[in-house]
Amino acid sequence: MDFSSLLRKGIIEEEIVGESMEDELSFPDELPVLPLRNTVIFPLTVLPLVVERPRSVRLIDDTVLTDRLVALVAVKDPTIQDPTPDDLYEVGTIGMIHRLARSPDDTLHVIVQGLERIRISEFTQLEPYMRAKIEVAPDTIETGVEVEALVRNIGDLFERLVDLAGYIPEEIAGNVLDTGDPRQLAYMVATSTRMDVEVREEILELDSVTDKLFRLFSALTREVDVLELGRKIQSDAQSGIEEVQREYFLREQLKAIRRELGEEDGQAAEIHELEEKIEAVGMPKEAKAEALRELDRLAKLPPAAAEYSVIRTYLDWLTELPWQSITEDNLDIGAARRVLDEDHYDLQRVKDRIIEYLAVRKLRHERGDGKSEAEAIEHQDRSVDHIRREREGVILCLVGPPGVGKTSLGRSIARALGRKFVRQSLGGMHDEAEIRGHRRTYIGAMPGRIIQAIRRVGSRNPVFMLDEVDKIGSDFRGDPASALLEVLDPEQNCEFRDHYLDVPFDLSQVMFITTANVLDTVPAALQDRMETLKLSGYTEHEKVAIAEGYLIPRQIQENGLRFDEVSFEQGALRRIIREYTREAGVRELERRIGAICRKVATKVAEGFSGQLVISEDTVTDYLGKPVYFFEVAERTQIPGVATGLAWTPSGGDILFIEATKMKGSGNFSVTGKLGTVMKESAQAALSYVRSKAAELGIEEDIFGSIDIHLHVPAGAIPKDGPSAGVAMCTAMASLLKDVPVNGKLGMTGEITLRGQVLPVGGVKEKVLAAHRAGLEYVCLPQRNEKDLDEVPQEVCDEMEFILVDHVEQVLEAAFDNLEGKKKWQGIMEIEEGGIIGT
Repeated sequence: MDFSSLLRKGIIEEEIVGESMEDELSFPDELPVLPLRNTVIFPLTVLPLVVERPRSVRLIDDTVLTDRLVALVAVKDPTIQDPTPDDLYEVGTIGMIHRLARSPDDTLHVIVQGLERIRISEFTQLEPYMRAKIEVAPDTIETGVEVEALVRNIGDLFERLVDLAGYIPEEIAGNVLDTGDPRQLAYMVATSTRMDVEVREEILELDSVTDKLFRLFSALTREVDVLELGRKIQSDAQSGIEEVQREYFLREQLKAIRRELGEEDGQAAEIHELEEKIEAVGMPKEAKAEALRELDRLAKLPPAAAEYSVIRTYLDWLTELPWQSITEDNLDIGAARRVLDEDHYDLQRVKDRIIEYLAVRKLRHERGDGKSEAEAIEHQDRSVDHIRREREGVILCLVGPPGVGKTSLGRSIARALGRKFVRQSLGGMHDEAEIRGHRRTYIGAMPGRIIQAIRRVGSRNPVFMLDEVDKIGSDFRGDPASALLEVLDPEQNCEFRDHYLDVPFDLSQVMFITTANVLDTVPAALQDRMETLKLSGYTEHEKVAIAEGYLIPRQIQENGLRFDEVSFEQGALRRIIREYTREAGVRELERRIGAICRKVATKVAEGFSGQLVISEDTVTDYLGKPVYFFEVAERTQIPGVATGLAWTPSGGDILFIEATKMKGSGNFSVTGKLGTVMKESAQAALSYVRSKAAELGIEEDIFGSIDIHLHVPAGAIPKDGPSAGVAMCTAMASLLKDVPVNGKLGMTGEITLRGQVLPVGGVKEKVLAAHRAGLEYVCLPQRNEKDLDEVPQEVCDEMEFILVDHVEQVLEAAFDNLEGKKKWQGIMEIEEGGIIGT
């Protein structure tokens, strides 16, 4: 808003209206200095100024009361709030104040006229505002053809600038072009043109008018070039939009012409092809209605439209899903059992469960309505009860340590059933959209992994393995485990809705199998939807059989050998298992066998002929020094060490509980990165030993003069749980009695302050760990006797089990000779009363 408008609206109040000065002026030697930010005032020009700083306001107030003359000098850095003499340019302009108006906020609106160019020689005052001595520096005015040519060129450039720019009013442009004085033209054009303060100051400081015109011509040329380039960019963008519209109209006309000629364009053919696919794939009513609705939208869009490809991709997903494609189950029970036995050794419980499933399917098929499953699916008028009868109704969860064959078992189940197999790893998944997909409103949206896998396998009833279900995470993007609740519920997954498809897809015919190492991290609601089958670690006998039947033939083929070029003796396999592996599964065993086969392949490639027999004595030649040793007897030779049994996600393991004493004041410390429960078990064990000191033959006064330190080695591994209570009690009793514990004995059980031994979990895994470690006796809680029926018979034949219900029985077994003692041996018989020991 200009000065006059502000006056008319009453926003500012005019205080002084000065009259024009006479033509002849005399200038004083000293003037107040008004710093200017972001502007330069030239002689022979009139400009409005806004004065805000208190110092400058006082300067104007004092000046209008005298001769109204002020030195107008530009500031070098406009960000400086209170400039000093060093912050000002040396050359400025004498200005006369013609009008002054004051706004309500004490801001002054001033109209000044530039009179003459000056040069500041010395500052005489700094407060309350600056004053300085000045020297008038008139411009050097030249005449001639060169000046006339510059004036004309600048006039032409200014006309182009006015035509291109919208910020120069026509009145000002007319006044500038009517100016005949070269000096005044230079200053007026410089005032009206957008340029930096540095360029304006440079023009003001030039003494020669010719030099001023040359510099002004350069600045005008650059400004005109910038404006022309901007107009060209705007014109190109506009023409691009017009070209798109023109292409759209031409395409529509072309479609109309082809329709009149009876010809079909590419888009129409594509729409027709999609329509045929929708009719052919056999979608349910809701999915078909949605597909046809989207197809109608697609037909109305031009191919260049952004939404065209989105709808086309959506229809591709709908038409490529196996809505009706299924595989017939192989209901031959004998053939299925042979397939399972060929692929896996033992795992009898899992195999029996699969056979039971096939038997139920076979009976339902034979005693049902006689229709095949494919024929039944074609009838869309089936009742709800009939649909429910056809659901799988089984979600198996295979739980066990790594390397026991959980994932490969899924492939065997698919082969036994004659179904297709698809596997999806869930480990590390954090985003719920990985299961349910993203909605189509997102750029690059896709269905979830369930629908993607179903489309990839091309069957509506595959064996679908969800691997590592215990390693699902959750964060701000949702909880994938919660999304799996619908997928793994036979009562809900018949209408599974993926966010991308947004139509129901029937997953009830899919046989889902999940795998996990532990169940602790699996939500309870998800566990409730699955039938859990636990797979424990293998015994040495089982590992030998698996190596002979599966691992060795596979490694011979993978390493390019023939079966007559290498063979393994059972003694060699047993040594590999005992001294080079210590695991519940057989992965490391297969790696060791593969390492031997690679060395044999090297010898064969170098020219060796014949058969290499890997014996117990030659194992070290291929694998180097043994990695593991039977150190139980060695480590338990001194008092204060007991062998405990522990359960881990990778199977069972043994723990050496060590105790030592030293002079002190009755302190007790526990180390080994133990959890709270395990520390409390250690404290309970110490309390029991102290309470029974006299009965155990321990001096009762010794506890006040010694410190006891209990340690569980492998200190970098977290440990917790109450099952090491009896081992801790035995270790401290051994330390204080100064009697070593039997080195062939392992023990597990929770201890109470009264000495009772409570049952624990993971008995099978712990017993197998004791067997792998070479222990001969295992001390178990009496109430865990029922868990021994899960232990393989060959392990039971080689070990003896001592069933106890009190710590005194544990200590008796630990310190006495076990030969001849009454104990539970692993030979089991089944009678009407249940399991008995002999």
